[in-house]
Amino acid sequence: MRTVKSNLKNTMESKDIVRTTKPKSPRFLAIITALGAGLYPVIFYYTNNYSLINSWKHLGFFIALFLVVPIVVFVFFDWLFKIPKLIKWHKHVLPFLNIFTFFLFIQLCLYTTLQWLFTLLILGLAILFSIFLYQFFRKLVALQLILAFVGLFWLIPTINTQLSYSSEWMLLPDDIEQVVFKKRPNVYYIQPDGYLNISEMNTGYYKIDNDDYDSFLKEKGFKLYRDIRSNYTSTLVSNSATFSMMHHYYNNGFNFSEIANAREVIISKNAVLDIFKNNNYKTHYIAEISYLLNNFPEMGYDACNFDYKDIAFITDGFKREEDIVKPVRKFLNEDTVTSKFFFIEIFKPGHVESDEQKTTGKEREFEMYKEKLKIANERIKNVINLIQENDPEGLIMIMADHGGYAGYDNMLDIRKKTMDRDLLYSAFSTQLSIKWPNNEAPVFDTKFNSSVNVFRILFSYMSENEKYLKHLQDEGSYTLIEEGAPKGIYKVIDEDGTVTFKKH
Repeated sequence: MRTVKSNLKNTMESKDIVRTTKPKSPRFLAIITALGAGLYPVIFYYTNNYSLINSWKHLGFFIALFLVVPIVVFVFFDWLFKIPKLIKWHKHVLPFLNIFTFFLFIQLCLYTTLQWLFTLLILGLAILFSIFLYQFFRKLVALQLILAFVGLFWLIPTINTQLSYSSEWMLLPDDIEQVVFKKRPNVYYIQPDGYLNISEMNTGYYKIDNDDYDSFLKEKGFKLYRDIRSNYTSTLVSNSATFSMMHHYYNNGFNFSEIANAREVIISKNAVLDIFKNNNYKTHYIAEISYLLNNFPEMGYDACNFDYKDIAFITDGFKREEDIVKPVRKFLNEDTVTSKFFFIEIFKPGHVESDEQKTTGKEREFEMYKEKLKIANERIKNVINLIQENDPEGLIMIMADHGGYAGYDNMLDIRKKTMDRDLLYSAFSTQLSIKWPNNEAPVFDTKFNSSVNVFRILFSYMSENEKYLKHLQDEGSYTLIEEGAPKGIYKVIDEDGTVTFKKH
């Protein structure tokens, strides 16, 4: 009897050994676990940053990073930890990899970079979970897959909006695209981000003494235009209208700063670029940062100071800053017999924080704006001096994309209804200063009111043909409103510069 019991015990122990050495962990479990770690983060990132990453290059990169790489890594370690020396840790491997990878991807999606402190915290969390709660990891994977499925309900409409994008709003009402220039100066469009108009700088929420900069411009032969406004609230939205010479009225915008196809409109193809090219101008895009190039739009300019190979796939476009003086000097000295157009972006003085979670408050944000204004002044002066040394007869236009938003805690506050004139002008007022060749401004330069019509007026001057002024666009300033009124697009400053509130 004792022998029978002993044999039975040995048989049970033998089965336990077999059960231990050959765990039920088929390869598909590792694959499903990897998909659980990567699917929701990639859907989340695409939903919230679609216009930044809507290229085929990005699609391939994100499929590889978020899905293919985790699958390979998970399958490899699942196999590795089945060898006898590591088998006792096998049950902890997939839970650890899943938690660590999932939250590492979430960190990357939120901050576009990996931070050591957060990464260490994620590592600690993954270790603790894999040791003490590993038996629940299949339920966690199921939850991750459910999150990914739910995320599709936000991603699909976003993609559909992009795919259904129509460029009909860019159709011009006349034949200005066939305009022929009789005056052919080199044209330099310098755009300082968030630079307020002279009429607002010493009033309202600013009260900044900027006389030194204004005096510099006057000494250099610039004419300073007062009371000029942008038509829209952010860089991409404003520039899309400016370079198209048409209103888009936010064109199914995804969020505050983005509209459908904005980078393609500005960088790849627009009426302003086409007109310069039709008149045999060589076009140049020079920028301090790669913000307009993040999704690798087809380059419509003949020359650029950024190479797409140097732009990261995951970036907000603000981390790497270039000195623009060197490329401007380089391109000035090339093709000296060819007429040129330069679009030069200076991302100072900027504006108050755009993220309501990161703002330091209106007072501190304004103090930072004043400091960055000093930097902007010096950079603009350096570029102007460089241009005039090499091209004294060039036409130089300085026009900002929008205002600096002093008085706001963050830029998103523009979505709240207000009838405060100074607050609205803080967001929409823009500098416009032009150095006309031979200091001869056209008689119709009184028509400068807002950025959407600036190039139409400029082309009327260069063609010596005022017929194009018959189709000036609505000079209103528009914003999205979400608080204080029914959600929608509203005209908040009318053609005469008067504060209004009319739903578009």
